[in-house]
Amino acid sequence: MEEFAPAQVGDQEFTLVLGYEHLKQAARDWTTFTSATPFRVPIPEESALRPVQQYPIETDPPEHGAYRRLVEPRFSRSAAERHRPAVTALVDRLLADAVATGELHTVDRFAIPIVAHAIALTMGVPDDTDRMVSWGLHVFRDPVSGERRRNADLDAYLAERVDAALTTPGDDIFGDLARAELDGRRLTRDELLGYGYLVLAGGRDTVIASIAGALWHLATHPRAADALRADPTLVSTAVEEYLRYFSPLAHIGRTVAADGEVGGHRFARGELVSLCFAAANRDPRVFDAPDECRIDRRPNRHVAFGHGPHTCLGAPLARMELAVVIERFLLAVSTCHVVRPTTWEPRATETVTTGSAFPDDLVLEVAR
Repeated sequence: MEEFAPAQVGDQEFTLVLGYEHLKQAARDWTTFTSATPFRVPIPEESALRPVQQYPIETDPPEHGAYRRLVEPRFSRSAAERHRPAVTALVDRLLADAVATGELHTVDRFAIPIVAHAIALTMGVPDDTDRMVSWGLHVFRDPVSGERRRNADLDAYLAERVDAALTTPGDDIFGDLARAELDGRRLTRDELLGYGYLVLAGGRDTVIASIAGALWHLATHPRAADALRADPTLVSTAVEEYLRYFSPLAHIGRTVAADGEVGGHRFARGELVSLCFAAANRDPRVFDAPDECRIDRRPNRHVAFGHGPHTCLGAPLARMELAVVIERFLLAVSTCHVVRPTTWEPRATETVTTGSAFPDDLVLEVAR
């Protein structure tokens, strides 16, 4: 496979790092490939979509570690497990509704409510779930035209929550941050907002895509569904394989801080680089038959959550959500078929350049 490739989104030109080992090398080398470039970590860049940089993702070590530690307790594995019963109850209710009607709208009536509720629980604001659901699939994309745009209600919501926390800190993530100290000082209003934008804008679509992809696979590969029903211990390995196979965060941006080299490829200062996780997760030198989805794949050293210091903070929560969905779906649904889209297939590695490709209008016919 190719190790590097040129790409372009709009007027943004960048270089894709495709090979598994070279991607890991670049991801660890934050002094050359920096994340401390506000608005440029997502591709395309987001300066027109939000007013502040995101924390901790748009920083580098050692500052990155200090920012990350302030919120790690809410995103730990034990914290995710505390939310499992509430997430399970919601999944069961949504599946019961789907079975009663015979149709499961996997994104707007299933994945979005689940992910929004899990995020709200994690943030300590469960009563805000409905408001988060109202933002739809892409918080920065107009639901009708599909055009990228500022989300006025997201802006207003975060301003309300942050301003309230700075006045009277509560028992939620904003209260935690308002009480926190970093290098002997309190965090600024913009820093609190930056955490909020990362969680609410950056932490949704990836899990939604994973859920949609997993359900598509179970609906189109009944033998895999039967194998998981026969041996529920396979669910954890299936979760990892779905993360690898669908790679919900296809890539992420880095800016070259100083001239450097990876695998013989020269990078110039100021250049935009994409770490293409989707391609690395299909590297045949690392994964046997990488274009096959094998729910019992072991080992599975995928980089769906990134690699190095910026490995996804929300990985435990995402894994818990996906596991609950698979477990409860297999219990509630005995037969299912794709109603639409009937022609969708996961993107081949060589065509993945931007965004996460998943069936965002996937509808299944389901029966108990």
